[in-house]
Amino acid sequence: MSSQRLSGMRVLVTSSSTYMGPAIVELFEREGAQVIADEDNLIDANAPKHLIERSGQLDAVIVNLDLPAYGAPVAAIEDGEWLAGFDAMVHPLMRIVRSVTPQMISQGHGSIVAVTSSSPLRRMSPHAISYVAARAAQNAFVRSAGHELAKSNIRLNAIAQNFVANDTYYPPEVLANERFQERLKREVPAQRIGEPKESAELALFLASNSSSFLFGQIISSDGGWS
Repeated sequence: MSSQRLSGMRVLVTSSSTYMGPAIVELFEREGAQVIADEDNLIDANAPKHLIERSGQLDAVIVNLDLPAYGAPVAAIEDGEWLAGFDAMVHPLMRIVRSVTPQMISQGHGSIVAVTSSSPLRRMSPHAISYVAARAAQNAFVRSAGHELAKSNIRLNAIAQNFVANDTYYPPEVLANERFQERLKREVPAQRIGEPKESAELALFLASNSSSFLFGQIISSDGGWS
């Protein structure tokens, strides 16, 4: 049953077919939002601007970006793999926010929710240094830009998640692995994997007017891991 918590809202969801996109689109549509679900990875420098132009007036944007984690010790990090994380996750976030900000300032309100990671919030093992660095850059951008945009009543916040089921990082075959289950019990205080619907509910809260006094926050959703 739906309570139509997003009735009348126009919401853009990026990378809608990967990471947390499917769960967010499903919940938002069920709750009455008009969802523009875009599947482009937005790596092209002009793609975010063109997407915002095509989408028209927006009440909220869910910036959902992902890239499989690249694991390498420091001495073995390759430039291409290092840059790939920033090209896929950091630059598109900035470009989406930069492109949508003018219309949100003009209308006097708006919410932007970045789905990032809590991996930079503590030492992560196994070490995926390049991935963690890119996610840390996302979180830093949200903190700084979110504080600037607060005066314009634009809420830019992030869901910093980890140990949430999704096809990019925690697909069914990983969840079924016995070693992973042991790691889950050892590292995650909640001792379970997060469900996609839990992240979608948090994204809904941040997109809706229920979060009207939250600006530039990095909200951990990882079962107490961070």
